Amino acid sequence: MELLTPGIGLIAWQALIFLTLFFVLKKFAWKGILSALGEREDEISSALKMAEETRAEMAKLKSDNEKLLAEARAERDKMIKEAKETTNRMVSEAKDKASAEANKIMSDARATLAQDRTAMISDLKKEIASLSIEIAEKVIKRELTSKDAHSNLVTELIGEANLN
Repeated sequence: MELLTPGIGLIAWQALIFLTLFFVLKKFAWKGILSALGEREDEISSALKMAEETRAEMAKLKSDNEKLLAEARAERDKMIKEAKETTNRMVSEAKDKASAEANKIMSDARATLAQDRTAMISDLKKEIASLSIEIAEKVIKRELTSKDAHSNLVTELIGEANLN
């Protein structure tokens, strides 16, 4: 049992060594250990605070990014809409211009056709008049070959002249 119960001298020496070690550690190492622990605690709390700030900043950046994406999508949709409207307007203007040009061409063609028809009718009248005169000359020459036919024609024309 002696092994289980230490002697009083051993306890005294152990207490003396413990207290000496305690005072030496308190005098020289305790402040360093406590300051190191305090610094470590401050570093940990600072790291936790920084992590929390970073997390908050990341959440803010994420919301800002989502907002920017929404704005970019809205701007893209607006640009697409404007481009479609511009395209539709340009197509409409081109159709209107083509229609107006076609109408102008048609009216010019109609005017040209009318002028050509008038010119053709005028030429035809001149040609008919010329042909009529030639035919009349030939008929008169043939019928007026004798003096009696010539007198009869003059008498007939005088009679018609009085009637008109």
